[in-house]
Amino acid sequence: MTAPSLVADPDQLRQGGDDRPMVEVAVGVLMQADGSFLLTSRPVGKPYAGYWEFPGGKLEAGESIEEALSRELNEELGLTMGEAKAWKVEVVDYPHALVRLHFFKVTQWSGELQMKEQQSFAWSVFPVGVSPILPGALPVLEWLEQERKT
Repeated sequence: MTAPSLVADPDQLRQGGDDRPMVEVAVGVLMQADGSFLLTSRPVGKPYAGYWEFPGGKLEAGESIEEALSRELNEELGLTMGEAKAWKVEVVDYPHALVRLHFFKVTQWSGELQMKEQQSFAWSVFPVGVSPILPGALPVLEWLEQERKT
């Protein structure tokens, strides 16, 4: 098993203990030409409901990471993914799941944003004006900030 890069809420018990399986998740960092990026809130009924994150979701059986991301962006946001580039991978140990997050920078898409899970959205720049931020999204904000400064 890959050691997590980040342990969220380390004081909480881990559901499934130490032997739980890794959940593979595709995540889209949607970037506009002006440097703003899309954050969405987690829907009611999901762990960390109300926290802000980058959109995406779990891979289904037989899906590639890119296929899963394309499906999730359509299911959650009503967008058809265009150009997307694999960017970074981060393992996060949440109390409810051990997840491997596969981040893609998405620079092209079509369609109008539709919040199909009754979530909220914000096109953000630095400093980010929404909170709380999902722990797994924090490294992405750091990476984007570092890129912005170089």
